[in-house]
Amino acid sequence: MTKITVALFIVIFVLNLLPAFAPPTWTAMSFIGLTIPSINFVSLAVVAASAGTFGRITLAKLSRAIVRQRLLSEQTRCNVDAVRRGIESRPAMTPGTFLAYSFSPLPSNYLFIAYGLTSLPIAFLALPFFVGRLVSYAFWIKTAAAIGDRLELDWFESAPYFVAYFIVSQLLLIPIIYGFTRVDWHAVFARKRFKWLRRPQ
Repeated sequence: MTKITVALFIVIFVLNLLPAFAPPTWTAMSFIGLTIPSINFVSLAVVAASAGTFGRITLAKLSRAIVRQRLLSEQTRCNVDAVRRGIESRPAMTPGTFLAYSFSPLPSNYLFIAYGLTSLPIAFLALPFFVGRLVSYAFWIKTAAAIGDRLELDWFESAPYFVAYFIVSQLLLIPIIYGFTRVDWHAVFARKRFKWLRRPQ
């Protein structure tokens, strides 16, 4: 069992380290729930949430080191810094927002890549993310096991739905991250007005 746990941790860590085109961890948890309904879902959720959080932390740090430092222009870095100041000005509300997001099945690669660009302390996002994913993974494992038993579904019957979700979510990665860097965040936080960042002349 120890070897299985270590292997699962490594696999989920790698999946969450990849910036795109890696299946969401919640689908893997659902798969396990469908195929092994008697598994200890709490222990599995702890391993998955830990591995997923460490993987996303590494992804955010790589985003900061590679994308922010080497690929973004000075104008874009200054613009993204407005997000950091906006988050820092809302210390009570922001962790709750991250926690609510982490409960959902929405892709978190967008969130950690964008967060890495802000150069904020990673613990500000990692702690609520871990808690949210721990609860949500336990929910997906248990729910998938219950649905599989009641409806007599197996993984192959439900796979097309997971695949469709995966393809659509990953195709949105580049436009979402690009849009994040092009929003005029100074206007959003200072003047409460949405507009696109002007390109330098």
